[in-house]
Amino acid sequence: MTKTVVVYYSGYGHTKLVAETVAEGAGAELIAIDAEGNIAEADWDTLAAADAIIFGAPTYMGGAPWQFKKFADASSKVWFGSGWKDKVFGGFTNSASLNGDKQITLTYLQTLASQHGGIWVSLGMLPANTQAATREDMNNLGGSVGVLVQSPSDAGNDAIPSGDLDTAKAYGARVAAVAARFAAAAAA
Repeated sequence: MTKTVVVYYSGYGHTKLVAETVAEGAGAELIAIDAEGNIAEADWDTLAAADAIIFGAPTYMGGAPWQFKKFADASSKVWFGSGWKDKVFGGFTNSASLNGDKQITLTYLQTLASQHGGIWVSLGMLPANTQAATREDMNNLGGSVGVLVQSPSDAGNDAIPSGDLDTAKAYGARVAAVAARFAAAAAA
């Protein structure tokens, strides 16, 4: 059995809901980065024991917030010892706008995983981009690197489109399945 962990920062609760949804799909454990950009010492051990790590961060002003960046910078201690090398990685982000430069945040998360020597899992889902498509369709925002979610700025997380949450749940399952295949291949 493989272990997947979702590590995320949420400023207003929207990213937390997405993290919980991704974790539900993956059967994953959650680690929240606090308002000061820290995780508990035991959380580092949990990440070390994981087969797959899924990063989550909102997109603020065209990138990941400083709290997530502080966590990422702290992971340099793990990087120095190649502690996350060959782990499976994925990522998600959300912002109030349909675009909101979310792709920059996903690319940052993917780069962080690559710096650690990780194996990134794409969304693996075609976009819902026909004229008949609605915000309730999966991958309506057209992501490919990871999950893109819109969180309206004037509403709570209950206003996140169900298609975005369905996409997040399916992605969590995909990352966990890829990690399981890698683990089975390594055991063979």
